[in-house]
Amino acid sequence: MTRISLIFLVSFAIITGDVRLAFTQTTAVSANDFLNSIGVNSAICRRGESLEKTIDAVRYLGIRWIRSGYEGGAPVTDLIELYKQTGVRFSYGLMSGGTDISRLLNDARQLAQAGALLAIEGNNEANNWGVTYQGQRGGGQLSWLPVAKLQRDLYRAVKNDPVLKDYPVWNLSEGGAETDNVGLQYLTIPKDAGILIPDGTRYADYANCHNYMTHPSWPGLHDNQTWIAADPTQACRVDGLYGNYGSTWRYHYPGYSQSDLLTLPRVTTETGVKIEGPITEQIQALLYLSVYLDQFKRSWKHTVIYLLRDRTDEGGNQTFGFYKPDYTPRQAATYVHNLTAILADDRSIPKPGNLNYSIPNQPATVHDLLLQKSDGRFELVVWNERFTGGSDNVTVNLGAAFASVVLYDPTTGVSPIQRLSNIASVALTLSNHPVIIEVSSAPIKMNETHGGF
Repeated sequence: MTRISLIFLVSFAIITGDVRLAFTQTTAVSANDFLNSIGVNSAICRRGESLEKTIDAVRYLGIRWIRSGYEGGAPVTDLIELYKQTGVRFSYGLMSGGTDISRLLNDARQLAQAGALLAIEGNNEANNWGVTYQGQRGGGQLSWLPVAKLQRDLYRAVKNDPVLKDYPVWNLSEGGAETDNVGLQYLTIPKDAGILIPDGTRYADYANCHNYMTHPSWPGLHDNQTWIAADPTQACRVDGLYGNYGSTWRYHYPGYSQSDLLTLPRVTTETGVKIEGPITEQIQALLYLSVYLDQFKRSWKHTVIYLLRDRTDEGGNQTFGFYKPDYTPRQAATYVHNLTAILADDRSIPKPGNLNYSIPNQPATVHDLLLQKSDGRFELVVWNERFTGGSDNVTVNLGAAFASVVLYDPTTGVSPIQRLSNIASVALTLSNHPVIIEVSSAPIKMNETHGGF
C-alpha cells in the first residue's frame, strides 16, 4: 500500500515568495490524448475469440484502439460493429505475409467511412513470415527488396487514394532484420544514402516497433523495465527504436542519429510479457500499467499490448493476455480498467495549461506525467518502477497552494484514497505503481482564508 503524508501550508513563505523554491513550469498533455494511445492486439471474433466478449472486454479496459488486418483477421463488418458499440478504432495492416494492397485499401475505406480507421500498417515481422511480392520471395534470410517494394507501393497507394490519403501509414515491423540495405530503417530514404532503393522513397509516416519489455538478451525482471524498453536511444536493452531505425539489429546498417530518434514519429504495435519465472500475475499487471505510461511519456504516439485474451490455437505458454481463455480477467485487466476509469475523458484540450510542480532529488526509477482533463482538472501521474523490490520517499511540490487535491491509486480501485485541502506539497512513498494527484485548475488566491493556515 502506498503511504501518503501531507505537507500543509505551515510555511506561509511558500506562498508569499519570501522563500524562493525551484519549480518547473510543465505544460500538461490532454488526458484524452493519453487515453487514445492505449491499445491492444485482438483477433476480435477469430481464433477462439467472441465479438460479444471482445465488446465487453474493450468497454471494461477502456481501450481506445485495436491492431488488426485482413490476414486472418475479423470481417470488416465485425470491426465496424465493435466501433459502434465501444468507439474503439483500428490500425489496419497487411499483417503476416500479406501482400494484397487492393484488398487492404478496400477494407480500410469501409473503416474510414464508418469513422473507425486509425492508421494503415505495413507487413508484420517479415523476418519471421516473409513475403512473396511481384513473384519474388523475400524477407527472412532472403533479400528484403520485395519487402521494401511492398512497403513503398503500399505508401504510394494510400497517399494516392482520395479516401485514405490523410491517414497515417505505419512502417512494417522488424525492419531492423533486413539482410540487404534496402533502407527500411528510414521513413523517407535520405539524399545520397547509397542503398538499394532510390533516394527520396517514402515508406511510412511513423516508425513501428515491437519493443517487448523483455528480450532474450535481457531476460528476467529489472527495475525501470518498461522505461528502458521505451527508450528511443541506444540505451534501450530490448528490440526497440534504435535497433530498427538507428543501427539495424541484424547487420547494423546506419539509420537515424540518436538525436533524430528522440523526435521520430513512432508507434508500438506489440509489447507485453508472459507470466513465468519472476513475472507473476501481479508483476505483469504492474508492468502493463507502467508500459502505457512510459511509452506515452517517451513520445510513442500509440501503444498496443499483446494480448487481449490468451491464444487457444497456439502451443506454448500463452499467458500474455489481459484475459484468460475463458475471459476471466487477470490482475492486469483490473489495474488498467482502474487507470482509464480514473483518467476518463472524451475530449482533447487544444491548449492545455501549466502546473509549476517539481520533485526534488527525483530517483531514477520515479517518473511523472502531467495530464489535464477537458474540465480543467490536472491529473499528475507519478510512478515508481522498483519492480525488484524497495521504495522511495518523494515530495511532489505543486508550486502553489490548492484548495482541493484528490489522490488515487489504480492498484486499489477507482475511488479516491484521500481527499485533501489547502496544500502545496504531497509526500509519497512509491514502490512499483502509479499514484495520481488530481488538483483543481486554479491555485488559492492570496486574499483567501483557508483552514490550512
